[in-house]
Formats: sequence, structure tokens, C-alpha cells
Amino acid sequence: MNYVVISFSHKSCEIETREKLALDSDAKKTALLEKLVCYESINEGIVLSTCNRVEMILSVSNVYDATQFTMKAVSQYSGIEYYELEGRAEIFEDEGAVHHLFSVISSLDSLVVGESQITGQLKDAFRFSYDRGFCAQKLSRVMHYAFKCAAEVRTSTSISENKVSISSVAVDMAAQKAGSLEGKTALILGAGEMSTHAIRNLAKHGVKMRLISRDYNKAKEYVKGFECDLTPCRSYELQAQLNRCELLFSATSSPDPVVTREMVEEQNFRRYWFDIAVPGDIDEIDVNGVDVYKVDDLKEIVAQNITQRQRYAKEAFKIVGRYTVAFFKWLEELSVEPLIKQIRLQADEAIQKELQRCLEKGFLPKEYEANMEKAMQNAMNRFLHNPTKFLRNHSEESKTDTMIESLQSFFSIKDIDSAPDRYKCEHETK
Repeated sequence: MNYVVISFSHKSCEIETREKLALDSDAKKTALLEKLVCYESINEGIVLSTCNRVEMILSVSNVYDATQFTMKAVSQYSGIEYYELEGRAEIFEDEGAVHHLFSVISSLDSLVVGESQITGQLKDAFRFSYDRGFCAQKLSRVMHYAFKCAAEVRTSTSISENKVSISSVAVDMAAQKAGSLEGKTALILGAGEMSTHAIRNLAKHGVKMRLISRDYNKAKEYVKGFECDLTPCRSYELQAQLNRCELLFSATSSPDPVVTREMVEEQNFRRYWFDIAVPGDIDEIDVNGVDVYKVDDLKEIVAQNITQRQRYAKEAFKIVGRYTVAFFKWLEELSVEPLIKQIRLQADEAIQKELQRCLEKGFLPKEYEANMEKAMQNAMNRFLHNPTKFLRNHSEESKTDTMIESLQSFFSIKDIDSAPDRYKCEHETK
């Protein structure tokens, strides 16, 4: 079994490519996962789709075969040529895959280093896959360690101090561009986590806000969670509000643009619009006085963020490296211990059979049974002591898998890698 991560992120793909790659609905995620896990070389899968990355996290039996199939599947659903994808994908295997996953969930690979959303997004992606049967023991194990790693990075470093997100960076950029946000009015499209971050940061600047979401009743409930000037509006008010507000922050899950050129009228004040959705919410707009910024346009503020957090990131990467090593050590021990248990069970079964044969044949008086059983078990324990010690001592070496397979065959032990409950990820059903 091998781990593979195929990553398309802000580092290798511009936003137009990420928009095509985005899995922006449960139906699209389900269709891709069904296709992947039905393939003979892929055992389990998780897909992560955010504004800055699309990743396939896989447990596979054949790395090359599984990677080729996954790339072809991505090409089919995205409409991007296979060879273009090949030039943009980052492909990680085994230790590299686990280290990358731990770095991502710890927000070390994010556009905004230290941002607070990625851990939740990965938890949601894992839960989505687990609940639908697309992943089980193998990916649960690595996700278990990933969440523990992210928690230690947060508690042991200051990388998430003054937590930031794409939304908060967009608000900072709006303040830079406009000079001041005080007294301005902002329109918020969408009522998800991105909008929540934007609203909280805009409230610090004293901005008056209007919120439009698909469901007006849900929008009314949503705004009750904020102590600021935030008013829900109905969907049909979108055009009017677009032409009334100086600021726009859009983060819906719509697969198509929700703001089109036909809606926009020229005004005698400057407007700053931030499209932080992938796929984008704002169509191509070329209107005097309207400046549209997308996720990739936030990089100048992101660069400042990276500089401020480099010291913390260095410390965090040490934690990620330590957890990567610890995970594989733990994984190898999981493989060795069930094997040792099965060998000892076979030895105990042999003792019991031989003991009963001796009693039935009259070779051993009944009153000696307990003492003889103890002596036979002591002898078997002594015999197995050195082989058991050898297995445990060498469980970290690369040859362990081959050795385990040979011993499984030698002792006729089948599939010791069944999913024991004690190794389940504690996050998988939360």
C-alpha cells in the first residue's frame, strides 16, 4: 500500500486553471471519487477543493498506474489537456505525500501562511469521503496524524497569531486601495465561512454591510450571529446594491458568475470588488470606477504575511517533519504487531491441541495438565522471544513490508491488515 497526493495549487496554477479544476458541488466530488475508488489500483480517496488548491489524496496499490488514471480522470472532468495537467501537477508519494499533507493541514503551504480555514476544509473533505465509503482505515490513519500535527503546530508556534484568511487579506487590501474604509458600505455575497471572516474584519473598520444569500430566511438567521451593522437583502436587490455600495466581497458556491456586466452601471464614486470564490462569482467587468480583484491579486499583501511568519514556519516545519517520521514508525508497528499476535495465536493453538492429545492418549495424568500447559507456553515464549524482538527492532526499515509478506506466507496468515477499531481516526465520525 502506498500514499499518493496529486496537487494543483496556487503555486503552479493560475486562477483560471483552478476554476476549471474546482469541484464546486457534492455531485462532482462524488462522481470523481466513485470513478477513482472503482479503479483496481486505487483503494481509498479524498478530494480537497478550495479557492487555492485542488488535491486528490489517495491510498493505492500501484503508484504509477493510479497516478496516470487519476490524471486522466481530472483531465476529463476539467476539460484541461492531460499534458498541460502533467506540467502543472505536483505529485507526492509515501513520505513525500504524508509530509505534504501535514504541511497543508498546518497551513504551511497556504497562499496566506497561518490562515485558519484549511484545517476545517480538510476535516470536511475527509468527513465527506468517509461518510460515503470512499475512504476507510488507510486514509483514516494518516488523517488521524494530520489533525494531531496541525494541532501541535497551532499550540507550539505563533504561526496562527492574529489569525488571517483570504477574506481578511482582501479586507486589508481594500483598506489600502481605498485609503480608509470608515463610513463605507459593503455588499457581501454568500453566507459561508469566507463571508464570516470578511464581515468580522469589515466590522472592525466600522463598515456598513448588506448581505445577499440564496435563501433570504437563512440570511436573516445568519446575520443574528454578528454584532455589527449587517442587513440581509433579498436576491432581487442584487443589482441595486451593486450600484450603491463602494465595496463588494463575493464568496458564493455558484458554479457560474453571479455578477455580470449587464448589472453594472457607472457611478460617480470608486468601487472596489473582491471575488474570493473559485470558480469566480464576478464576470469580466470593464466599467470606469470599478476595480475587480481576484484571489491571485492578493499576493502583494500575502508576501508581507510570509515575511512576518517565516520564523514561525521554520519551527512549524520541524514539527511536520517529526510527525511524518512518527507516523511511518507507528504504521510499521501496526503491521508488525498483528503479525506477532497471529504467530503467537498459532503457537497457542498448537500447544492446546498437543496437550489434549497427550491427555487423550494417557501420556499425561490429568492432574499435571495445568503445569504442563504452563511449561509448554514458557517454552514457546522462549522460542519466539528472539524472532519477536528482531521483528520489532527492524520494524522501521524499508525491508519490513517484504519480511512481513514472507512471514505471512510462511505461517499461512491471511490479511492481517483488517481494520481494527483501536486504530480508527478519532475525527472520522465527528
